[in-house]
Amino acid sequence: MSKCKSLIWPKVILFGDSITQGSFQANGWGSAIADKLARKCDVLNRGLSGYNSRWGRIVLPRMVNEEEAGNIAAVTVFFGANDCALQDKNSQQHVPLDEYSENLKAISKYLTAAGVPAGKVIFITPPPIHEAAWEKECKLKGCPLNRLNSVAGQYAQACVQAASHCGADVLDLWTLMQKDGQQRTAGQHGRSTGGMMPGGAPTEQNNREDAWEARRWTTEQNEWDPQCRADPAGTQK
Repeated sequence: MSKCKSLIWPKVILFGDSITQGSFQANGWGSAIADKLARKCDVLNRGLSGYNSRWGRIVLPRMVNEEEAGNIAAVTVFFGANDCALQDKNSQQHVPLDEYSENLKAISKYLTAAGVPAGKVIFITPPPIHEAAWEKECKLKGCPLNRLNSVAGQYAQACVQAASHCGADVLDLWTLMQKDGQQRTAGQHGRSTGGMMPGGAPTEQNNREDAWEARRWTTEQNEWDPQCRADPAGTQK
């Protein structure tokens, strides 16, 4: 009896923080991508709640190696929402702007060296922050407001510039979600980006639906605390 050759689907790797980790929840953007790519690609969730670009850069070699790089169709790199935490309010997760940019470039450089061309890498900027709603969440945890939308915008711009430097694609969520002058902030785990199609652009319909609720991150599941625990992986030097 002849042996059938196994089918191996190309992989799409979603790499990032809690917005990525929770993206496979109901109506999540990760689950939407997996649905769109059914029978075409295996979509792998490699989101790490609480992580910033510094820790992501450290663990990336344990997630992507040369042996599997040839079968990777795309990698999304979605950090910045924790990096942009205010240093004096959340020093554990805060990453200086210049270091954030260099971390993204290093992540892209590693992927290229491993065999994933820059054209298969998609940077995603941090989304905007609804400060009033986020401040309420912080107060519930007994800490002051530790993120500002204007600062998130600086990190978003740095992400766009890093993508241009590396030759990677970029999805500027911070700008897209505010493009009509009405701030729409990502819901818990970024469910609001359920309209983000694999091509890299959120659909206008979903941009305008109630999915753009105040970002709640992962506090409801107690996966992440605005007070911020130290390096979840114990990787910080």
